[in-house]
Amino acid sequence: MSDDQRDILEVLKFELSFLEQGGYGRSVRTPWKPTSIFEDSPSCLNFNHAARPHACGECLLNELVPEKAQTEDVPCHHIPLNAAGETVYTMERQRNQIEMEEALKEWLRDAISRIEKQRATQVH
Repeated sequence: MSDDQRDILEVLKFELSFLEQGGYGRSVRTPWKPTSIFEDSPSCLNFNHAARPHACGECLLNELVPEKAQTEDVPCHHIPLNAAGETVYTMERQRNQIEMEEALKEWLRDAISRIEKQRATQVH
């Protein structure tokens, strides 16, 4: 269980909005360096902290990471994003940025919809 007190639904919606607004384009401060999905998003507990003061286990996204991948350097890169089990980690090696972002958008929309439906049934 994470120490992150944010609402997972709000974080996922924010991430989708960030992505749709071109958030993973090249950084103005470091244009030579490619951006990293999740790590270079304001959704990340360590956003703008080079020293990464927060352990990834503190982040609520860690709850979406398969148990065997929770000890990885960047656990959120191991969240399965589609039925084929592709992750940011695997896509970084096999796909381009646009394909990764499209897969992430689809996953985010599905996750948001699933959580909203779950919450709607819990209320009734």
